[in-house]
Amino acid sequence: MQKRHYPSTAAVTLLLTFLSACAPHSRPHTLSIAAAADLNFALEEISREFRKSHPATVLRIAYGSSGNFYAQLRNHAPFDLFLSADVEFPRKLAQEGLAPADSVFVYGVGRIVVWVPAQSPLDPATALQSSTLRHLAIANPQHAPYGRAAELAMRSLGVYDSVEKKLVLGENVAQTLQFIQSGAADAGIVALSLAIAPSLRGQGRYWEIPLDLYPKMEQGGVIMNDSADARAFRSWLLAPDGRQILKRYGFFLPGE
Repeated sequence: MQKRHYPSTAAVTLLLTFLSACAPHSRPHTLSIAAAADLNFALEEISREFRKSHPATVLRIAYGSSGNFYAQLRNHAPFDLFLSADVEFPRKLAQEGLAPADSVFVYGVGRIVVWVPAQSPLDPATALQSSTLRHLAIANPQHAPYGRAAELAMRSLGVYDSVEKKLVLGENVAQTLQFIQSGAADAGIVALSLAIAPSLRGQGRYWEIPLDLYPKMEQGGVIMNDSADARAFRSWLLAPDGRQILKRYGFFLPGE
């Protein structure tokens, strides 16, 4: 009778390991996102949670002013998704034929606050009227929606003329906050979403500017390059998990 020889367990394991290494692996997909600076902290958490259910999607996020991103996207900057602090920028891109009209969406409503460092003698509720205020930081109103809102709020409060010469303009609302933290400004008007971020807890105090003093800040996005990954991220952002994170970071939600 012919004797049969069977491979050892070690040999089988080695063979399976080799075959597995040779098998084609699906490459991770990169989703490139241009995001308004006020989303800096909220998107960090959103990205972590999104990737738990979409591990093959790598998010590459650039933060900046919405107006600057709009100009770049008009010149065909290679972003797959645009999350703006003003939904009018995504709408314009769609109207200009640079993005699908049916891919525009609103994800939240922003709010602004007067923020001062924790050790400051200024009261954020009265800082704009204080004679001891030397420098006030806001985002540049020319291209940053939060800067426009800050200017309109100060005009509504009747303080713009007295503080105009004290203004320090940030490229975006995140840089505006950095100016205050560094001492380049005594106080500033920034996004509520930045003021309440966990990483800033204990570093400053803020006063929320009443909503009736500036136009409603509808924040929206648009898919620039349609893909399953872009649609999945939009769906996740607008679903209960994404909306709950946005709400924790101070955004009003559409329909509320």
